[in-house]
Amino acid sequence: MRRDNLVYRLLYRHISRWQMLGFALANLCGMTIIVAAIQFATDVIPMFTGSDSFMRPGQIVVTKQVGALSTLMGALPAFSDAEIKDLQEQPFTRGVGLFLPSQYRVYATVGSKQMGMEFSTEMFFESLPDDFIDVDLSQWHVSATADTIPIILPRNYLNLYNFGYAASQGLPAISESLVKQVGIRLLLVGHGVTRQCQGKVVAFSKSINTILVPQNFMEAANRQLAPGRSPQPSRIVIAADNAADDALADYLDRHGYDTEGTDIDSAKTASFLRLTTTVVIAVGLVICVLSFYVLLLSIFLLLQKHTAIIDNLLLIGYSPGGVARPFHVLAFTLNTFVLVASVWLSVVLRGIYLPRLGLLYPQFSPSHHLPAVVTAMALYGLMCVLNHVAIRRKVLGIWTIHES
Repeated sequence: MRRDNLVYRLLYRHISRWQMLGFALANLCGMTIIVAAIQFATDVIPMFTGSDSFMRPGQIVVTKQVGALSTLMGALPAFSDAEIKDLQEQPFTRGVGLFLPSQYRVYATVGSKQMGMEFSTEMFFESLPDDFIDVDLSQWHVSATADTIPIILPRNYLNLYNFGYAASQGLPAISESLVKQVGIRLLLVGHGVTRQCQGKVVAFSKSINTILVPQNFMEAANRQLAPGRSPQPSRIVIAADNAADDALADYLDRHGYDTEGTDIDSAKTASFLRLTTTVVIAVGLVICVLSFYVLLLSIFLLLQKHTAIIDNLLLIGYSPGGVARPFHVLAFTLNTFVLVASVWLSVVLRGIYLPRLGLLYPQFSPSHHLPAVVTAMALYGLMCVLNHVAIRRKVLGIWTIHES
């Protein structure tokens, strides 16, 4: 024990505390960047991959122009299979979604006579594949025979009421949360069949100007209430990487297609944000790799500085394991400190950016700490192993010189 204490005292006497502090800070910076990056990426993944993500590819609703001939003949301009296939094959197209309209009558009733207020109206439904819907779909999926049908309304419908009709008539404004709590009695009529069900508004869309119901429900209802009818789609939605692409605009003009609610400035902004985000992620990865490299170099530099002392201890009879043990203890202590401090700093940083993400993305829901903590523990274990191997190889390298 005395010999071991002597080795510890001799080695630690020649260790600069400021140098150790510098090594620890360098390691801490590298570990914190990696852990914080993993935590941040885990938190923001829903903002990039969710159906209501503001970074999803641009979407354009396309219709055919309605001419005088179509009006006189009573026909609605529709897209043929060949036109849809041609759109899908264009280089600017990532996907094409088809609006499926209801082929039956829809009557909606809100309120009741007992309450003294009942409002009824005839309306319509359309459906669209889930990949093209720009809202949270967590309450969207139901069976085709369900009694309660989720509904997505356009946000501008509510805005027209609140800031147009209600404002001019002195009526109170209605919030989205209140609309979602109101039940809607639905009566579906077609082909001599009547079906009653309940409707529930689950979300409001910013870009899709129609009343949406789930696709599987629409297909089943059309088969039940309008058998044998399969109309061609009169509206389609195009998903494009850049909705402001000149090639896309030229194609639509050349074929005489109209667009609904296309915001070119918003499309350009989204494209710029995607490019900026990609650059930031690439720079962050480079910084993480460099920090990890510094993490490996710090203990090697420490060993290099004490080569002469290690050489002398081996010459006077100390074993390689006894000489290496103080360095193992020092590396383990530094790595443990870096682990605890980096996790704590990542939690502090997370507390700073979470409120800002909540303001930017109202549906934001933070994830767990588990991925970041597991990453930190994995890096900690890897660094301990690598440091142990580096120390052992360095000491054995000096010992081998003396043996030869």
